Amino acid sequence: MSNALTLITEDIYGTRDKFSTVLADKSLNFEREAGFAIQVLGGNDYALSTAAKNRQSVVDAVTNIAAIGISLNPAKKQAYLVPRGGKICLDISYMGLLDLAIDSGSIMWGRSEVVYSSDRFTLNGFDKEPEHAYDPFGMDRGDMVGVYVVVKTNIGDYLTTTMTLAEVDAIKQRSESGKKGSGPWKTDYNEMAKKTVIKRAYKMWPKTERLAQAIHMLNTESGEGIDFNAQERGANWIDVEPMIVEATRTKTDADALAYWKSNNAKLGKQPADHTKLKEAVARHRAALRSADEARTVDMPASTTSAAPAADPDFVAAMDEAGGYVQGGD
Repeated sequence: MSNALTLITEDIYGTRDKFSTVLADKSLNFEREAGFAIQVLGGNDYALSTAAKNRQSVVDAVTNIAAIGISLNPAKKQAYLVPRGGKICLDISYMGLLDLAIDSGSIMWGRSEVVYSSDRFTLNGFDKEPEHAYDPFGMDRGDMVGVYVVVKTNIGDYLTTTMTLAEVDAIKQRSESGKKGSGPWKTDYNEMAKKTVIKRAYKMWPKTERLAQAIHMLNTESGEGIDFNAQERGANWIDVEPMIVEATRTKTDADALAYWKSNNAKLGKQPADHTKLKEAVARHRAALRSADEARTVDMPASTTSAAPAADPDFVAAMDEAGGYVQGGD
């Protein structure tokens, strides 16, 4: 064992007491996690050199493993120790973030996938599971067009968040490694895209301290620099995604209309988000009306051939916002 690895090993085992004190997941075993850490650093000359120059960063990374409750077990593919910005950082994969969300009780289930131009993708509202069909054995699915994450909460609701390729690339350009054209954005673009959409979506999920701590650590100590906080866009910026979720949870057409009338003015200075909420409400109202029609007694053909008239109040409200969207399509 080299002198550098010997010193790092001593540092890692020196965290034993603190590891136990801050341990968030009692199923984690210090000896195993210490062994994984030593194996990773000892097997990569650059990582070992970085660790030797910044030994405190190794101590901090191992402590974060315990505090967040994530494992370095390579079989689980949840988390890794990586050299970044002159220090050793704890990096958490998109699978690790979903596992944390499940283990900490935020969600029951979740998955994130990349969508390609040849896929068939249908967003069935933000509160329903989307439809994503493709040939898993196809040699060419076309170009990447976006990414999404869908989760199921403990009360049975589905929450779906999507991002276009342009939105993902905009986040990439705000990250340290993305700006340099190196690191995970270069070697594992799809995995970073999935992580990015999860980091945007988690704000709408039931809150847990472990998940929030993990994402804060990634945005700060790990140097990913991916931040969706409102202050980046101004103190008065409003996140439209939770508003869409709330709007699409309404159970009646009247309630959906009332939500729109009460809340759309909040987005007056965010025209793109205003339109996004408007179209989501329109789609949701169309779905609610269709469901109501399916529950009514069938009428004679001569009285059912015409399409139902749009609600005048809703048309007026949409016109004020820049145009009525019939059915959102």
